[in-house]
Amino acid sequence: MTYFTDTNTSVSTQSSRVAAFFDAVALKLRQRKAYRQTYNELCTMTARDLSDLGMSRADFRRLSREAAEQVK
Repeated sequence: MTYFTDTNTSVSTQSSRVAAFFDAVALKLRQRKAYRQTYNELCTMTARDLSDLGMSRADFRRLSREAAEQVK
């Protein structure tokens, strides 16, 4: 039994793959920016502000990651 696999891709398929790659990179950069911004804003809060909100400094990474995940 013989199998045939066509590995040629059309130019439009390659360009869509490249576009998808750059879209993914752009998304990761936007998410990283949101992470950094959230983390830096949380770092400026005083201990009193954090206790009023029921947060601790140990929550900063998790909260920043959650904010970054919401970026689309």
